[in-house]
Amino acid sequence: MTEIIDQSYFTELKDAAPETLCRQGRCCYSDDLHQYSLTVWGDEFLIDLNNSKIERVVVHGPPPHQYFDLFTIYYLLRAKDILLSGEWVSEKDLPGGPTFFRGPHLIPTSLISNRFANDLKEFKTVCENLGGTPIEMADAAFSFSITPDIPVAVLYWTGDEDFPAEAKLLYDRSIIELLSLDILFALAVGVCTRIGTVA
Repeated sequence: MTEIIDQSYFTELKDAAPETLCRQGRCCYSDDLHQYSLTVWGDEFLIDLNNSKIERVVVHGPPPHQYFDLFTIYYLLRAKDILLSGEWVSEKDLPGGPTFFRGPHLIPTSLISNRFANDLKEFKTVCENLGGTPIEMADAAFSFSITPDIPVAVLYWTGDEDFPAEAKLLYDRSIIELLSLDILFALAVGVCTRIGTVA
């Protein structure tokens, strides 16, 4: 599913130097097949330059949201060698975030809260099965290593008669150095979709 990916990304990837993109083991490149492979959230993705498409090889659960493909190719092209800050922030804490992340760019955390309602045990089970590491936040929370330099935390609160269940995503503050806001949105949609729909 690469319809939403502008062909300029594939063109740029074809012109890029594999030794630069694959530094520090970030990805692998096959000169014979003309494709890159990299691991994202525990799955292997192949980016086929001949056919301008992205495929997931190691399948864990349902296929990812097509926005996740956009995040994957952008990350491969734009990744930088930076250190994590160790500080969790929301999308609204980032420069331009309060204006961008609303309306059509509102992060769909309702996919998570609606799926689990008040089933905290099921939320924990799903997150553990997806490779999450428990962290001490909210009623339950897990950190996921989407890539080695992009952790995402998923926080979950159960509801009561006054307030419904709620979910929230947090990111390491260094995310603003790696992703533009629209690509961060693509990543967030992919995370919410996977946790909110996995069997």
